Amino acid sequence: MDTLLRHLDAWRPFRALVVGDFMLDELVYGDAERLSADAPVPVLLVRRVERTPGGAASLALDLAAMEGSVAVFGVTGDDAEGRALRDALRQSGVDTAGLIADPTRPTTLKRNLVGLAQQRHPQKMFRVDHESRAPLGADARQRLLAAFDAALASVDVVCVEDYGKGVCDEALCREVIRRAVASGVPVFVDPARIADYSKYAGATAITPNRNEAEFATGFPTDGAASPEQCVHLAHDLLGRLSCEAVVLTLDRQGALLLERDAPPLSVPTLARQVYDVTGAGDMFLAALAAARANGCSWPDAVRFANAAAGLEVEVFGTQPIPLRRIHHELLLRAGALVGKARSLEQVAVEVAARRDRGQTIVFTNGCFDVLHAGHVALLDRAAEMGDFLIVGLNDDESVRRLKGEGRPVNGQEDRARVLGALEAVGAVVLFSEDTPMRLIETIRPDVLVKGADWGHDGVVGREFVESIGGRVELVDLVEGRSTTATLERIRGRDG
Repeated sequence: MDTLLRHLDAWRPFRALVVGDFMLDELVYGDAERLSADAPVPVLLVRRVERTPGGAASLALDLAAMEGSVAVFGVTGDDAEGRALRDALRQSGVDTAGLIADPTRPTTLKRNLVGLAQQRHPQKMFRVDHESRAPLGADARQRLLAAFDAALASVDVVCVEDYGKGVCDEALCREVIRRAVASGVPVFVDPARIADYSKYAGATAITPNRNEAEFATGFPTDGAASPEQCVHLAHDLLGRLSCEAVVLTLDRQGALLLERDAPPLSVPTLARQVYDVTGAGDMFLAALAAARANGCSWPDAVRFANAAAGLEVEVFGTQPIPLRRIHHELLLRAGALVGKARSLEQVAVEVAARRDRGQTIVFTNGCFDVLHAGHVALLDRAAEMGDFLIVGLNDDESVRRLKGEGRPVNGQEDRARVLGALEAVGAVVLFSEDTPMRLIETIRPDVLVKGADWGHDGVVGREFVESIGGRVELVDLVEGRSTTATLERIRGRDG
């Protein structure tokens, strides 16, 4: 895990091409509180409709969320749904120049009816599909391959997302793989549920789930098959397709990785509260490709993909999981975030992950040498102003410079541990400078809190925080409570 975390710390943007079946997912939300009078079926009273990119389009958004520059290649209808799909992709920075409009076929639309009954969480009731599975015409295929060729230079990865809707036919898949490999670009394939995988031969990696692998190999396993019992599936696919690696996704049992000339490796995942598995396969492929584009080993890439797919199943519908949220998840899993002490790099990841969830970040700072009621009151009040309070803590050397010899009374590790024991405090970050300006510029707090004795204009970082739309809050001090007064009483100087 340490090597994976090092790669995440040094993560760089990458460029990806996505080839596949592009779809539009439509979620029709409503109340399902009664049955129809003319048939024993639920009636959905529609409240709102949401449209999101699906299929290979979902994969493209996942790659973009992991800081990839993404271009897409596929076919839609020349219709309103196709235009809506392009607009949604462009809004996320995806290059849609390679998405061809074909008037002879509809844009694949998956309409999900989602009902809410008795104020419980929404559940899918039914799905209606509008699609064509007809193979691509020769003209459309040539146009798509010409656009693909024009974009292949300086690309890090190619991903093929095959849902069996006719775009990824044998001729297209073979040409995409041949041209990418000839250019030295690895190809990652999420296959369709088909019996013959020969069109994927020569790909760098293939990521079927167990059901798909059983169907393609003709080797059934029982319902509770362990990763070890699935090894023969991976060996068969690796031998037939001449891949560099086969990765079988196994739901709650994680994934099975088989590299060429290496023993099989079972990569477990965390048990999850599964809310919706939609999009998990797209997320797994995107994360695997992104990790390999960043130089991760195959085992680390699969660990990264497991974490990303695990976060995906905890949300409803297809929602791209940002890189920083996956990074935060892996820091937690590795035990790197035990307690509340954080490095600046760690807290930056945590802040970004929390902001993605819409949380408000609060920051305050100080020496907190001898913790007293005034400190606790300040921290409690600061925590009320947002969702997550970060405390910047002067290290021992900076306290000595500010307060003189004999201070601090308590060392930085002890002070950080005591602060971390307070419920109000979310994280503690040490800093060695005389001011916390570097922390403030990195964390970019929504709220900056200091004691009222500083005065509004005297607060370090005020101008910066206000310039990014944040605010400064001054908290009244508790009368008679200060570290200096406390130390004087301890030393017997109060008479």
